[in-house]
Amino acid sequence: MTTGRDALDRKLIALLQMNARMPTADIARRLGVARSTVHERIARLERTGAIAGYTAVLARPDTGSTVRALVMLAVEQQQMRETIRRLATFPEIRTCLTIAGEFDIFLVVEAPQLEDLDEALDEIAVVPGVRRSQSSIVLASKFDRSPATMPPGAPVAG
Repeated sequence: MTTGRDALDRKLIALLQMNARMPTADIARRLGVARSTVHERIARLERTGAIAGYTAVLARPDTGSTVRALVMLAVEQQQMRETIRRLATFPEIRTCLTIAGEFDIFLVVEAPQLEDLDEALDEIAVVPGVRRSQSSIVLASKFDRSPATMPPGAPVAG
C-alpha cells in the first residue's frame, strides 16, 4: 500500500514534527507554497491518518550533560508484560522498544553521570524476566531527528 506522499508532504510533516503550532503562513513561506495549499495538505494528511494527532514535547533538563547507553535485553517470553511494566518504573529509560531477533527489547537509557548509568544498568539486568543484557555506551550523537532536538527555525531537508 503506497502512502501517496510526495516531497512537499514530507517537508510539511517535518515542519509539523518540529513545531505543530507553527502558523500556517510561516509553513507556507518556508515551503514556498500558498497558505491554502498548506491547509489542504494538512487536512488530507489528517483525513488519511498520516497525521494521527498533535502533542506537546517536554524538554529534557540539560541533555548535553547526560550519558546514554543502548541496551538489548533477552526476556523470558512468559514474563514479557511484567518485565516491561517494571522497566517503565525506571526514569532513566527514555525509550523501550520490543524487537525481533536475538534480543527481545531495545532500551535507550540516560543518566547524569557514568556512575548513575552503571547503577541503572545493573538494576535493569536483574529485573525479573531478564535473561541476558548487552549494553553499548553512546560516545557521540551525530544527529537526532526527534522533534525535541530540532531547534526552532531549523531548515527542512529536501
